[in-house]
Amino acid sequence: MAESLFMRVRRVISASIEDAVDAMERAGGAGVMREAIREVDRAIDEVRTEQEAATVRRLQAMRQQRMFRDQLAALGEKARFAIAENRDDLAEAALSRQIDFEAQAERLDAVQAEAADEAGRLEECLVALATRRSQMEEALAAFEAAQRDASLGGDGPTRTDRRTERRVDRAEQAFERAMVGAGGVGGVNRADAQTAAKLAEVATMQKGAAIAQRMAALRSAREGG
Repeated sequence: MAESLFMRVRRVISASIEDAVDAMERAGGAGVMREAIREVDRAIDEVRTEQEAATVRRLQAMRQQRMFRDQLAALGEKARFAIAENRDDLAEAALSRQIDFEAQAERLDAVQAEAADEAGRLEECLVALATRRSQMEEALAAFEAAQRDASLGGDGPTRTDRRTERRVDRAEQAFERAMVGAGGVGGVNRADAQTAAKLAEVATMQKGAAIAQRMAALRSAREGG
């Protein structure tokens, strides 16, 4: 998810209700607060959209993992059959593909965990935004009530009850919980081309060793059978 959305939510949450109320009083109307509430509604819609996208990514990763498990089992059978037919070259090809699929399955574990974490943080954002919206509606209702009292010549307050401001802390604390772990991660320096090539060579050697071990295990199982 784009970090800009978290920054947008932070701005919406941290906006001072008192400032909005002062702006309403200067303008002589409630339009300022209504627009602020619409801004919160737009942020809620964006967060829900991102949350749905994170859920879709997690479910897709789960489906792909199930597919990989089926393919891994099928490749194992192919390798055993090839060994029985004295076709080591075919068995090695099946085992090579099996190792590739296992690596992809591991990456999908990370995708699932990241998507689940993101969906949880977005849920915290939704809670914080809903709290802020409720506070704004309360402030707007109090302001409109004060205006009605003033127009009727009553002794009611002419400014919105400032107790609303004290409730802002609850929304900000909820948002801070939502932002835990959401900060940007510093960039990692890229390895130079020579180092990257050496690492790739090590990975190839490791894969070859893994294939050799599995081939030995298949031959041993065949001889033992």
